[in-house]
Amino acid sequence: MRHTAGHCVATRHLMRLCDRVAEKRPTAASRCERERKRARARRALASARTLPAMTRAGAGSATTFVPQFLAAQATFIGQRLEPMHAAYSGPESLPTAGERDDTRPYGLSLDVPLVKHVALYFGAGWFTGAGINKGAGLAGYLNEDAVRAGPGSGTQHPYVARVYLQWTLPLSSSRTPVSTARDQLPGWQPDSRLRVKVGRLAVTDEFDQNRYAHSPRTQFLNWDVIHAAAYDYAADTHGYSNRTVIALVRPRWTLRYGFFQMPQRANVQALASIGQANGQQLRRSVRPFAHRGAVWRVLLYRNTAAMGLYEQAVALANQTGATPDILADDHPGRQKCGYVINTEWPWADSGATRLFARRAWDDGRTESFAYTEADRAAGIGGQICGVHWKRPDDRLGRALGIDGFSGPHRVYLARGRCGFMLCDGALNYGHERVIEAYYRAQLGRYLQISPDSQWIAHPGYNRARGPALVIGMRSHVALRCRPQRSTLGRHLM
Repeated sequence: MRHTAGHCVATRHLMRLCDRVAEKRPTAASRCERERKRARARRALASARTLPAMTRAGAGSATTFVPQFLAAQATFIGQRLEPMHAAYSGPESLPTAGERDDTRPYGLSLDVPLVKHVALYFGAGWFTGAGINKGAGLAGYLNEDAVRAGPGSGTQHPYVARVYLQWTLPLSSSRTPVSTARDQLPGWQPDSRLRVKVGRLAVTDEFDQNRYAHSPRTQFLNWDVIHAAAYDYAADTHGYSNRTVIALVRPRWTLRYGFFQMPQRANVQALASIGQANGQQLRRSVRPFAHRGAVWRVLLYRNTAAMGLYEQAVALANQTGATPDILADDHPGRQKCGYVINTEWPWADSGATRLFARRAWDDGRTESFAYTEADRAAGIGGQICGVHWKRPDDRLGRALGIDGFSGPHRVYLARGRCGFMLCDGALNYGHERVIEAYYRAQLGRYLQISPDSQWIAHPGYNRARGPALVIGMRSHVALRCRPQRSTLGRHLM
């Protein structure tokens, strides 16, 4: 008996010694995984301490009719366009002498629980600055935050970004714990659910999500990379619209439909009535592997508005000898259709190193209306976890974006006409290509600093101009009421 007990004690000591030896030589992936597990444990413990007792038990809800702070952020983005070559320039061309400018967006998010399964979400924003060349001169513009004010907008006052009611109908008894997010209170979320949102929303929050290329405050900046450039989604010049989203969420797939107001005309703040102009989108998201985090999304959209036709505007100009004018050809009830294929693939380091890609197309017949001037778009990129250089919270990202025009759109601009983003006075067509790289350094709990560089070939689809080089620096401060737990795998389907 003594021999057996002594043997067990010796075995335990030997196992501990082996564990210590293994810990002295961890791989980069194992270090990243260990740090992520520790962080998840700390966040889960903090959330358990702060959640109301009834919510932790799964019965009841947060205090009703009492506003609750969700998040606040402030971002500063400074950019410098280096001097560039150009055979000629037009009213909206990038300045050949170079330029410096900056943007400063601020945001605040609140939630008001009303009754069971129903909540009111409110988000306010304030944008100052205009970006280089006031948001014009490129299809893949340099700073996604500049879309919040719109190209050339002179109004920079605080505004209501989001205000909507959200109703959730649980469809399963299985649940997942979630922590604070922009549109989410901490508690338990059913794995299968029907969710309805009604009010003022950002269409891209619902239909062009990608965990690795979605936020200009923490990830890439260029419009080609952060969204699908050929997705001409319904929005005012701040990037928001009004109406409804309905989503059926299952553990392995999601089906989502949205119905939104379109602008009264191209690139204006005022929205038309829903019966006169609207954007409809249907998206199916699929998670092919249950535990690997990869997601495929396919989006179909159709816009109806008072739009002009490029071919018709050019044909009319040929008959009259005048210059083509797409705005003069605007007619109610015209439609634009398109699609977006969007995927993300966690690659290594427990998903912190990852790949993403987008492919988008629209019919190119009707004028570009709300986002940017692109009829074909493709992008691919990736992100590397900083654990490989002993900075586990840092990220290095790099991406390539390519935009193109339809034939009628190309002919229209070649005749010297202007769109709401582009006007070089002439056009020697070539695909616009963007290469962007950024490094995000985490400094403490709330602050991130990110140097960024962008290289653009054929800016404005014009071989006679460029290439352009833009160097930038971003600082971002974010506050949340409770430690955030990563729920993106389920939430962003």
